[in-house]
Amino acid sequence: MVRPPHPDRVRTRALDFWLARSAIACVAGLQWLVVNDFSLGPRWLAPTLELVLLVPLSAATARNQGRARRATTDAHWAEVHHHHRLIRMMAFFMTALVTMANTAALAALVHALLNGKAAGGSTLLVDALNIWGTNVVIFALWFWTTDRGGAALRGHPSARDPDFLFPQMTFGSAEARAQFVPGFIDYLFLAFTNATAFSPTDTLPLTARAKLLMMAEALVSLLTVALVAARAVNILA
Repeated sequence: MVRPPHPDRVRTRALDFWLARSAIACVAGLQWLVVNDFSLGPRWLAPTLELVLLVPLSAATARNQGRARRATTDAHWAEVHHHHRLIRMMAFFMTALVTMANTAALAALVHALLNGKAAGGSTLLVDALNIWGTNVVIFALWFWTTDRGGAALRGHPSARDPDFLFPQMTFGSAEARAQFVPGFIDYLFLAFTNATAFSPTDTLPLTARAKLLMMAEALVSLLTVALVAARAVNILA
């Protein structure tokens, strides 16, 4: 039976999907800008792999958004969400790749500091800031791809329970709370505040995986700020 389109089936805006894809390109650019040789393998390897994977991921996202706009039956929507799940798996793989690359860069930087092999203090500050910023973007992607079963399912009747409690989910009318769907900027803000405060601010983790992700981000941020940046300042002094 043909039915009218269901706008609630995919309520995440197309702009948010493209912001998430742009975040990957941003991470690749930051990896190219690391001054010292702290990359996992050749400097070009990780960012090149990320950009190569980004092309088919972006194309698949655009194509599936077209399917969603044309969907009129339950069978059409089932196909849309099937492809969304495949896209999400690819996004998970890419996010894991950039996480490993950034973690390796941080480990190499800490190792260089502890063994007295670090270069100039100014370059350490630049790399520490680079790693910290990359960490923020990476965990924004993790939050984006995990909350409520992923971006494609947020707002769908089969969506999982929320992993994060945003302020918009606690005030206003019941209809407004039910209609709220976090965008990529919401997760980027969450990642930024967690990396600076080392704890939740206005958004609270509700599930074990959300708490573990926030703990991991805070740990990387703490290592970068407290150990690497502080050591670099001492070198400059």
